Amino acid sequence: MGGGSVSDPVPTTCMRCAVGCGHVTHGVDQGYGLDTVRGDAAHPVNRGLACGRGINETANPEGEWLTRPLVRKDGELVRATWEDALDRATEAIEDARAVDPNNVAIMGSGQQTIEAAYALGKLARGGLGTRNYDANTTLCMASAVTAYYDAFGSDAPPPTYDDIPAAETHLVWGANPAVAHPVMFRWIRESADAEESELLVVDPVESETAENADGHVATVPGGDLALANAVLARLIETDRVDEEFIEAHTEGFESVRDSLPPVEKSVERAGVSMDQVDELAAAFEQNTLIYWGMGINQSVRGTASAGALIDLCLATGNMGPGCGPFSLTGQANSMGTRVCSSKGSWPGHREYTDPAERQFVADAWTVPVSRLPDDTGPGPVEMVNDGPDVLWTVATNPIVGMPDTNPVRERLEEAFVIVQDSFKTETMAYADVVLPAATWGESEGTTMNMERTVSRVRRATELPPGVRTDLDIICTIGNRLAPDAISEPTPEPSDVFDEFAALTEGTKADCSGISYERLEAEHAVRWPAPALGESGDYRYYDPDAEIVGDTWSFETESGRARFSTAPDPELPEPPSASYPLTLTTGREADGYNTGIRSRKAVGDDADHIVARINPETIPAETGGRDSLRIETPRGSALAVVDPDEAVPEGMVWLPIHHPAANRLTHPAVDPQSKEPNFKQCAARLVETDADSGRTVKDRSGETPPTEPPTAGAD
Repeated sequence: MGGGSVSDPVPTTCMRCAVGCGHVTHGVDQGYGLDTVRGDAAHPVNRGLACGRGINETANPEGEWLTRPLVRKDGELVRATWEDALDRATEAIEDARAVDPNNVAIMGSGQQTIEAAYALGKLARGGLGTRNYDANTTLCMASAVTAYYDAFGSDAPPPTYDDIPAAETHLVWGANPAVAHPVMFRWIRESADAEESELLVVDPVESETAENADGHVATVPGGDLALANAVLARLIETDRVDEEFIEAHTEGFESVRDSLPPVEKSVERAGVSMDQVDELAAAFEQNTLIYWGMGINQSVRGTASAGALIDLCLATGNMGPGCGPFSLTGQANSMGTRVCSSKGSWPGHREYTDPAERQFVADAWTVPVSRLPDDTGPGPVEMVNDGPDVLWTVATNPIVGMPDTNPVRERLEEAFVIVQDSFKTETMAYADVVLPAATWGESEGTTMNMERTVSRVRRATELPPGVRTDLDIICTIGNRLAPDAISEPTPEPSDVFDEFAALTEGTKADCSGISYERLEAEHAVRWPAPALGESGDYRYYDPDAEIVGDTWSFETESGRARFSTAPDPELPEPPSASYPLTLTTGREADGYNTGIRSRKAVGDDADHIVARINPETIPAETGGRDSLRIETPRGSALAVVDPDEAVPEGMVWLPIHHPAANRLTHPAVDPQSKEPNFKQCAARLVETDADSGRTVKDRSGETPPTEPPTAGAD
């Protein structure tokens, strides 16, 4: 399967985030593991650049490794053979499927390779026929995906990394790439440092990215859609829209224009000044790239807000080289799961409900089309809340990563839980079977970064005894449960990739011209790549079109880009008299993948969560104590307080992937994308005894109830 001897340098791709940097790894001289990791100067994405986090988490992860299968006996997880563990997992899935395939729920991850994610989706949809399957992107990117489909008829950002140097304005909205995507942020900052260029940031918090920006606009939490509407309305009333582009290449502009609230009303809702709106509007007179992340997506307004950012690009003609909408993907292969995993579409973005596409996929998989679920199924929140009989998690940690995790814990107590992971996670406490999986540097495969580029993932060390790759585990279980769909229990990754790529031929996300042999020669290839020697550039754009009107061709029925029609729902839980603060969440440098690679302890053994709070928000009567209890209507958490003026007054900022954070967040989801509303909920601070952590009183001076009130009790 490759990898060579331990002394050979092995080129691979970093799996920490979705930038997709090339790494060169060396295995240790004795035993198992990696010795050194560095950036790969030959890789076309990063040209040798690499961030410290990516290198450290690849070479020296701090999580507790899983090295043997475990099964639950008499209430305890004990060591088991692979045969015993696989028998138990397979039997539980088979028993649940025999009653109803939807009794089986499966959760994948952007940490899987393309090959493993494709195989898991094939098993879930074609082998078992369950609706209850998610590739994990619903927790982070679904709102952007939905907005792209609404606007362009297809997923993925039109621009690529090649457009960053050509941009004159870099507008980062609801994202913090200085922390989350350091290598990409270096490119952005270098471009913004050029003469007549600038970096602007929209974020309620003065983030690390905002600290490095030329301008910062702080909205109120949840005010992004109102601000985008204010900017668009201001551009319209000052005649700064690109009427020629709108007329030739878009539809629906008049409807959006006529439905916009008055600028003054949107300014008030956004919590900004008219001068700040004018500053942002002026930015669109230059070539502007808009980057956005979880601050936009993880909201009940996620789809509407992402659509509004795309509208700004369409209205001002900021489409084409050096400009356009560019969502920032988090997990390394999150884009890959959107193309290959059969969650929201069939491989290659084939329309999920189209009868011809369904028959094509069923024939390719040699399964009856009647087995394929009729729809894409629920998001992970509804999936878990429905109470599946069996829950199989692959490289994901729902006990930490889901919103409002107290009900999640209750559901997992009742289900048969199969945990497949490389490191100990909080979800393991509920597991009936634990399957130890290979991690970075131990597996062969491919990954796809946020700009649609596919590159190789290679093994630089032998697999430890007792550990198997994700692909082997999935296909072994799949072959037992559905041999018509999964015919080979231990396939070669290259064969699985070829099967996936063949399914994408002729589609919107054509990868049929990519192979392991091509990646060996070129290191990385961007789709659409329908043939050898072909690769993708700026999407929907053909500068060499013979007819000027054909320069743009979108994947919509009309061939035109569509302005957004997404609804504007109310926030589910604004501050109240009982809960006067707004709790928000964000990513820390070690916050990827619920932090299991970078946290030395999990569950109750983890350090107290650190809450960033403006000094003016911290109760004066705390007497200098450095801890407070944070309460929402769903739960509470003891937090170490970090007084931080970068956080606005009235806000509590928590790291999203600390085990305690999502005991507090709200489970509401975007009505279109089903992505959870992680970014805004009501909260209060409660003083605690300095020594015991015992609750003393809340900000009103009253002793809070022993049990938190239910949502909506105010």
